[in-house]
Amino acid sequence: MTMTELERPEVRAVAKWVRISPRKARLVVDHIRGRTVPEARTVLAFTTRAAAREVEKVLRSAVANAEANHELLGDDLYISEAHVDDGLIIKRWKPRARGRVARIKKRTCHITIKLSPVDGARRLPPAPVMEPEVEEIDEAVDVVETEEAPATESVGALTPEEQKAAEKSRRTRTATPQAEPEAEEPQAEAEEVAEPEAEVAEETVEPEAEDKPEAEDKEDKKEARKRRAPRVRRKKREEETES
Repeated sequence: MTMTELERPEVRAVAKWVRISPRKARLVVDHIRGRTVPEARTVLAFTTRAAAREVEKVLRSAVANAEANHELLGDDLYISEAHVDDGLIIKRWKPRARGRVARIKKRTCHITIKLSPVDGARRLPPAPVMEPEVEEIDEAVDVVETEEAPATESVGALTPEEQKAAEKSRRTRTATPQAEPEAEEPQAEAEEVAEPEAEVAEETVEPEAEDKPEAEDKEDKKEARKRRAPRVRRKKREEETES
């Protein structure tokens, strides 16, 4: 079925508050009114005016709306209506000679473009439905999750730190020799045999050690008295001389 047998939809795109004078924008819009979309694109591409860039953005937005919302081909559309309306005027002031002021008007505009399908326009083919492939992917994801879940979430599973601690304990058990207790027994026997001899030696030495300190103390006291005697005599002589 062609587009002539159906009701012709009309797609619109508007750009508001564009910082361009309405007169400058109308000079560009007049060149593309009534042309097809491919022709309008070529005209705007070779137009040197700054307003052509803004008008091209509005045209691109209108084509995207037609393709996304109405399933129309952009090359089978033409510009049925295009106009520019006045927007807000921003007023500024500039000082002039003799204390006067000059007014500056920064004009804005609203650009509107409407598209309609040409005779015999075609519609975009419907997008293929990918539901079966999505379901297969979901099933594969579920299988992976069920396989990996027991390893990470199982009760009683050892953490990496616990595994390292277990390996260290195993290594220490295997590294300790079993012949050590046999070697320790003769050493203990030798110590037991040597202990009584040391006790006997201490008993024999103790009485001599007890007698020596008393004689040494007496001699030390005598020598200390002899050393102190001259000092005491000197002090007495000094006191007598002073008196």
